[in-house]
Amino acid sequence: MKKFYLSTALPYVNYAPHLGFALEIIQADVIARLHRILGEDVFFLTGTDENSLKNVRAAAEEGVSVKELVARNAEKFYELKKILNLSFDDFIRTTEERHKRGSQKLWLACKKDIYKKKYRGLYCVGCEEFYKKDELENGLCPEHKTKPELVEEENYFFRLIKYQEQLKSLIKKDEIRIVPDTRKNEVLSFINSGLQDICISRSAERAGGWGIDVPGDPGQKIWVWFDALSNYINALGYSKNGKKFQEFWQKNKKKLHTIGKGIIRFHAIYWPAMLLSAKIPPPNAIFVHGYLTSGGRKMSKSLGNIIDPFELVKKYGSASSPQAGTDAVRYFLLREIPPTEDGDFTYEKFEQRYNSDLAKGLGNLAARVITLAKIFNFQFSIFNKFSNSNFQKVVKKTWGDYRKALDDFKFNEGLIAIWELISFCDRYIEKERPWEQLKLKTKKEKLKTIIGNLLFALTNIAEMLKPFLPETSEKILLQIKSRKSEPLFPRL
Repeated sequence: MKKFYLSTALPYVNYAPHLGFALEIIQADVIARLHRILGEDVFFLTGTDENSLKNVRAAAEEGVSVKELVARNAEKFYELKKILNLSFDDFIRTTEERHKRGSQKLWLACKKDIYKKKYRGLYCVGCEEFYKKDELENGLCPEHKTKPELVEEENYFFRLIKYQEQLKSLIKKDEIRIVPDTRKNEVLSFINSGLQDICISRSAERAGGWGIDVPGDPGQKIWVWFDALSNYINALGYSKNGKKFQEFWQKNKKKLHTIGKGIIRFHAIYWPAMLLSAKIPPPNAIFVHGYLTSGGRKMSKSLGNIIDPFELVKKYGSASSPQAGTDAVRYFLLREIPPTEDGDFTYEKFEQRYNSDLAKGLGNLAARVITLAKIFNFQFSIFNKFSNSNFQKVVKKTWGDYRKALDDFKFNEGLIAIWELISFCDRYIEKERPWEQLKLKTKKEKLKTIIGNLLFALTNIAEMLKPFLPETSEKILLQIKSRKSEPLFPRL
């Protein structure tokens, strides 16, 4: 089987997960499910970043130990698996022993490009990165709009500049493919502006004693990004050069990172350079999504505009249709939010999509078709032979549009293609009016053809929905088989 490796970024655990991270991990889940359907051996990784200064300070504010804070919030991130119906294969915490061993091994593998010097610079704790003055906006971090801290200490540095030309070549030739092109051009522009060596450690004192020791120098902690980025290979058993590491990373040409636009520099420049230094192949592709905003502003704990995914799923689920809340959240994020741009969440938009697309659109079509099949006692096992050439042509075109969209990570366009097929079926029903033909005792062959065409289309719709709305897809296929219709998405 072909191997396919996929990861999300690791979120900080200074607070519980919000809907912004749910967007990323749901997008990744769709990709993972699609590649499994295609018959590939998929390794889908996520986890939590626990060694940041953010976590140290958040714990101090709460009056709890850092260990307690990160364990509690890491558990909440893991619980997303159930409420969002995620299919990840592994969940790595950067406080795990396997991660510590791997990050220290990578440090030693890069040792020829690491040196120590005194440094004075502006550090944003939110980004966990130093900024040059000309990178700031009115003296503030461009990402967090906060004033960076002035830090002066002796730290270790990585010779990033050494890999400038090699990185530029890999990205220009799409050997590291960055999607979309706007982000690729952004990365190339940053490289062309001239890379500088980067600081990759902090004093143990400034780190509050929290983090992973620099090998041979316990007075220094490994910079959280150098540490965290290594999770992508540590989960595969890099520290022991394990079988998964060989199969899914070393020998595999399909390695994809799914990340947000705010951390592209770390993944498209720093991480590949670290790997090149350690003589490990870099990733093959990086998919970069935009931000989920709320009321037009990026979701932020400090702004108080965070949407809790647990509460959202609970609000729109029901006893009769427990999958409705989960799949409604998945649908909204995949359909309403442009995959590579920012998109806004409001409850009004959410409920509009729920009622028009899910309850009325998909739910209504499934109920009508399955009810027809039940009334007519239509046998599921023989319906395929009744599909006419026009239906087959429309369904085939839909599959083509759908696959093209997903190959380009255009989740919204893939769903648009499915919903165009749903609309086609609705128009077909209105034209043929099978309900009236049942009353008029129309010839059985014509009714068989109508119902067969609709079942053919509905089955294909359910198959296309598998990566997007897995529980709903399964429910539709079961209802087709049993001819027992139950509401998929009860009207709000």
